[in-house]
Amino acid sequence: MPIPQLAYVDSTGYHYADYPTVLAYYQAEYRTIYGSDIYLGADSQDGQWIAIQAQASYDLMALGAAVYNSFSPATSQSDALSRGVKINGISRRVATNSTADLAIVGQAGTVITRGIAEDITGIKWNLPDIVTIPNTGIITVTATCQVIGFINAGSNTINSIYTPTRGWQTVTNPNPATAGAPVETDAELRARQTVSTALPSLSVLDGTLGAVASCVGVTKYAAYENDTSSVDSDGLPPHSISLVVEGGEVRDIAYAIAKKKTPGTNTYGTTSFTTYDFYGLPNTINFFRPTEASIFANVIISPLFGFTTGYVDDIKQSLVDYFNSLKIGQDVDFSRTFTPATLFGTPAGATFTVIYMAIAKFPDTLSSENVTILFNELPRSTLSNINVTVS
Repeated sequence: MPIPQLAYVDSTGYHYADYPTVLAYYQAEYRTIYGSDIYLGADSQDGQWIAIQAQASYDLMALGAAVYNSFSPATSQSDALSRGVKINGISRRVATNSTADLAIVGQAGTVITRGIAEDITGIKWNLPDIVTIPNTGIITVTATCQVIGFINAGSNTINSIYTPTRGWQTVTNPNPATAGAPVETDAELRARQTVSTALPSLSVLDGTLGAVASCVGVTKYAAYENDTSSVDSDGLPPHSISLVVEGGEVRDIAYAIAKKKTPGTNTYGTTSFTTYDFYGLPNTINFFRPTEASIFANVIISPLFGFTTGYVDDIKQSLVDYFNSLKIGQDVDFSRTFTPATLFGTPAGATFTVIYMAIAKFPDTLSSENVTILFNELPRSTLSNINVTVS
């Protein structure tokens, strides 16, 4: 076997042989030197020495594949991917704190310096360093949880002023907080890198979405456009765009939209922020924060040889991970839920069969149908939402 066939690059990419092929090559070449009758079994010294050389060659070829793949964000991994995406002006996101949009009410002109709000559990949430209440007497700002990681706060649970300030009257969060996230995974970073390339695109909406996706703290996002002269099926007004954004600062998102959208295009949403252009002219930008759509599931399985009760928890976690991986506005396809429910591709998946499954937004409407998700909804699930019965 010629050496070039063990590893080579062609028009379809980098290729290299598997270990058994490499080992067979070394054994064949060894026999051409010392004779075809030489014993090269795994229990012989010669056989072990050849195996060591074959493993070293295979490892080098695998390393060559990793180096080759590291030149593309689509195939690079770990540190190589972190380095590669810098060419797009982005970087891997580190672990983040939870954030919440707070409605600050008080006397016009009041300046709140490094204010802190508190939720009903006693956890503190930091306001931006300087918050100035406008003439309307209310302003929406994004507060950051002092505790890093996954901290939940339901609607209207951040409702106490921890640092009293003259003129600051009340605080609350109309919508649930966006929970903090762990370090960005390779898959998430690849997806964001793909979107980031739309920043200089010809499509204004793609460019706007790319700008929003690059905002610090933004985790999920979706964009919709109604270029007709009537209200569309999603309720978007004529000639408007609507972005649904999870995470990130309200101010950063609003300015990203303001800088990229075309003049005269209305923005639609329940979260508003007033931006100012180069000449100091105000422009109110509206967008949505996603509304969580709880997903419930009921699964009945029949155990086979090797099944253990611990696999029940694995099934629940697999379904939760799948539901939580869905995008904003993405319907839950019933047929696709069988893959996570059956633990496909794992040894545990061969120890049981799924004989019944139903999903829904509400536990009393479970069925074997797709779950429709509104354009501004984000599918979410928890272990308590999944019921698995062993029949």
